[in-house]
Amino acid sequence: MTRESLAGTRLLLIGCGKMGGAMLAGWLDRGLAPDSVWVVDPGQSALPEGVSRIEPTHALALDPAPDICVVAVKPQMMAEALPPYAALAAKGTVFLSVAAGKTTEGLNRLLGGAAAVVRAMPNTPAAIGAGMTVLFANDKVSEGLRTTCETLMAAVGLVDWIEDEDLMDAVTAVSGSGPAYAFLLAECLAAAGEAQGLPPALAARLARQTVSGAGALMAAAPEDPATLRQNVTSPNGTTAAALAVLMDDSAFPRALRDAVTAAANRSRDLAS
Repeated sequence: MTRESLAGTRLLLIGCGKMGGAMLAGWLDRGLAPDSVWVVDPGQSALPEGVSRIEPTHALALDPAPDICVVAVKPQMMAEALPPYAALAAKGTVFLSVAAGKTTEGLNRLLGGAAAVVRAMPNTPAAIGAGMTVLFANDKVSEGLRTTCETLMAAVGLVDWIEDEDLMDAVTAVSGSGPAYAFLLAECLAAAGEAQGLPPALAARLARQTVSGAGALMAAAPEDPATLRQNVTSPNGTTAAALAVLMDDSAFPRALRDAVTAAANRSRDLAS
């Protein structure tokens, strides 16, 4: 996608916290004009030059209406935040939501029942342009606006689509919650290093750089993760000894499967 691919898009952003702010920075870097972005957010954090902070009533009066309204508020705030914007949905504005567990059907209901809705599940590495986002669109979203939504999310990382919205719970459990699993790995690795006698600061540095460096290598390498693991594992060596413990089905693989299942189930609970 070209840097000019967002030129001409009129965009309303509801919520400009960490995720909303990261996305906004990426969009502007992709060529979205600051004077074609309006932000509704009660916070007092500074906005990029040229981007306007407006009240919800002013958002409804924008003429022409925004092409896209990105909703980046917490899931529990949706029932209160969305209904006032039903008038924009009636004018053809597409609503792109990044709220976990909120289905397109539920969002559509809050917007009057005839809204074009795209549901997105990004993750926190979007803050440094290294995110992973999966999208699902209801049948009211045109092909052109699907492309615009994809371009918006591509500004903060990789993008993929699903055609079965039920899969979004598994997406949430794997990539939405996944960064926390990687952070926990670094946390536990540092603690294990301390237990072996390493000074805490050194153990933390070793763990942090090892996890982030392995992630960068995995992103850059053409091999799949299993091959990369095998490449670093010498027969009867230290890594092999460690993996014999971690890859026992009663240890790491099973724990991770159980963790992903728990996260997916919670995502389903949030939807209901």
